[in-house]
Amino acid sequence: GEREAGKGLEMRKLVLSGFLASEEIYINQLEALLLPMKPLKATATTSQPVLTLQQIETIFYKIQDIYEIHKEFYDSLCPKVQQWDSNVTMGHLFQKLASQLGVYKAFVDNYKIALETAEKCSQSNYQFQKISEELKVKGPKDSKESHTSVTMEALLYKPIDRVTRSTLVLHDLLKHTPADHPDYPLLQDALRISQNFLSSINEDIDPRRTAVTTPKGETRQLVKDGFLVELSEGSRKLRHVFLFTDVLLCAKLKKTAVGKHQQYDCKWYVPLADLVFPSPEESEHCPQVHVIPDHELEDMKMKISAIKSEMQKEKANKGQSRAIERLKKKMFENEFWLLLNSPAIPFRIHNRNGKSYLFLLSSDYERSEWREAIQKLQKKDLQAFVLSSVELQVLTGSCFKLRTVHNIPVTSNKDDDESPGLYGFLHVIVHSAKGFKQSANLYCTLEVDSFGYFVSKAKTRVFRDTTEPQWNEEFEIELEGSQSLRILCYEKCYDKTKLNKDNNEIVDKIMGKGQIQLDPQAVQTKNWHMDVIEMNGIKVEFSMKFTSRDMSLKRTPSKKQTGVFGVKISVVTKRERSKVPYIVRQCVEEVEKRGIEEVGIYRISGVATDIQALKAVFDANNKDILVMLSDMDINAIAGTLKLYFRELPEPLLTDRLYPAFMEGIALSDPAAKENCMMHLLRSLPDPNLITFLFLLEHLKRVAEKEPINKMSLHNLATVFGPTLLRPSEGESKAHLTLASDIWSHDVMAQVQVLLYYLQHPPISFTELKRNTLYFSTDV
Repeated sequence: GEREAGKGLEMRKLVLSGFLASEEIYINQLEALLLPMKPLKATATTSQPVLTLQQIETIFYKIQDIYEIHKEFYDSLCPKVQQWDSNVTMGHLFQKLASQLGVYKAFVDNYKIALETAEKCSQSNYQFQKISEELKVKGPKDSKESHTSVTMEALLYKPIDRVTRSTLVLHDLLKHTPADHPDYPLLQDALRISQNFLSSINEDIDPRRTAVTTPKGETRQLVKDGFLVELSEGSRKLRHVFLFTDVLLCAKLKKTAVGKHQQYDCKWYVPLADLVFPSPEESEHCPQVHVIPDHELEDMKMKISAIKSEMQKEKANKGQSRAIERLKKKMFENEFWLLLNSPAIPFRIHNRNGKSYLFLLSSDYERSEWREAIQKLQKKDLQAFVLSSVELQVLTGSCFKLRTVHNIPVTSNKDDDESPGLYGFLHVIVHSAKGFKQSANLYCTLEVDSFGYFVSKAKTRVFRDTTEPQWNEEFEIELEGSQSLRILCYEKCYDKTKLNKDNNEIVDKIMGKGQIQLDPQAVQTKNWHMDVIEMNGIKVEFSMKFTSRDMSLKRTPSKKQTGVFGVKISVVTKRERSKVPYIVRQCVEEVEKRGIEEVGIYRISGVATDIQALKAVFDANNKDILVMLSDMDINAIAGTLKLYFRELPEPLLTDRLYPAFMEGIALSDPAAKENCMMHLLRSLPDPNLITFLFLLEHLKRVAEKEPINKMSLHNLATVFGPTLLRPSEGESKAHLTLASDIWSHDVMAQVQVLLYYLQHPPISFTELKRNTLYFSTDV
């Protein structure tokens, strides 16, 4: 435990020095606010006052006191951090700071009036407007920038922001302070006071089947129903959509009092006789879909996984049912957010009489299921109609009894005994297909479900002009709690007029689709298992095998010291006399030359046999490497680079630092996090660091082309994170209690680490080595 305690104290220093730097910035911001106060007061008593004394009092209320409190705190804490000694105590300083929160309470109570007064004064007084638009904040002592200019409104918000910040820091400090340290109870006390204070002010600040017959007298039946996300007036809404014999009805569940039975509210309906699907050309002027950035979705998945592990712990320790209920509720809210915000494939419905509606789906498979179900009903002779309000009421009333999908598809709605799905890697070989009536350009995509909805994970190449495509391509698909695999077969559209009008519009025609259940018992064999999916007359042959998480990561240290795969990076760079291994430079160069605009580069798997061929050539250091690279499918080159990092005997960011990366990324305070994450890079061996920085710059360049290649920083972090960072054998052994939970949570954190560096302003090797503290100015 001696080393652990030492590490905890080291983390304390990183957290504190980060916090001090942001405290310095905060004091400078308060100073900038106070600067105009004196001259304003001086003019207030003259014949030409800019503001009255009353107005000055209101706008600058309590700023001077807050400034003094923090200046004193900073001056006492600074020397302690600079002359660091592991026995240093500073809990009393934080406790004192917390005890002075009453001043903040007064500030918060006055905050709205202060803002309104400042706003009114600057409208009526040009001089004051000039002053309040640009207040000069001086930069930190060691930064290049001498000043930044900030508006008064932004500065007045800083104290409110600061309380939240110091609460985060207390939280981080406690996490890294041993419980028997004299500071521990003091910090706990300070945290309790701050949290109570925060919850008291947050309230003040935040403004923040057969009911009816068809016109022909047939019984109207429910054909299909399910939850879809509708984009309505610019915001995403979860709807329950009902498809009846002759009408599509979009409803939402009404909030009802306890005990009352639930009711649906009809948002709109379209008789199928009037319903058309706009073609891509027509949808050009449709509203653009606002796509939520991937990193926000991944952050949320990370939160969900963390809550899952927490719930498992509570259950294992026979925890209180109240705590479990609370976690369940939180889990539901987070999963609901994910369900609402992840779909991005547009599904448009148009009513001939004028109105258009837009749903967003996460899977093309589901979109085509809805489309086909509607088109099948439209083959019948349908009549247009208008429902009277009574008919509509009866029809909507019947929805509740008739519905087949009862629960929103989130995991928190599943029963405990339902299969949690598979976590690990599914290897799929798509062999061939037959049964096409005429020859076409054909390809397949694979979808699996994760977090309750389906997403597309792999895509074969297009086999040109054939009725019997032979793809024989192997893919490795990562499963996060998956239960089904879907295969879709498309005809590629090369017609220029139809191509990608809308960013996510898929214009290729679906020739067939099918799905199979992934049965954990059947799949978990070492051997390939061959299967056929039949879809409207087409048969697709494929094989698959599954490796669970803990199996797939047994890194086999290579006995051979020749070659590059599985050899330590330091050995390779020394042998080549290079800073970055040749294989990394060559693959990166080739991807930048001709793969940077390839849709899904690094996400879409290359053909396994191609990758093996490239691996052999690099290992043999063959003269023909360059010729082979220039001819090879670009996804195979991207795959070779990923394989190289995956087969390193030790992950690029090292086993030793893995626990520290996990701790650093979990810090809540931005300045502490920045300090810690830079410190960790500095601690890497040179070959690892230089190669990592080289890869980082490359991935940033790939993401710049996101509008074309659809690969955001986030997508790239998801692909590379788990490859560059993994717990060592010993680490994962210790935790194999619930592999899936630990894993999904760990993988999320690995993605976050890489994303952190990808989103960070450029990091240079020399500056990193020179600088012991590293700050961006406004923290």
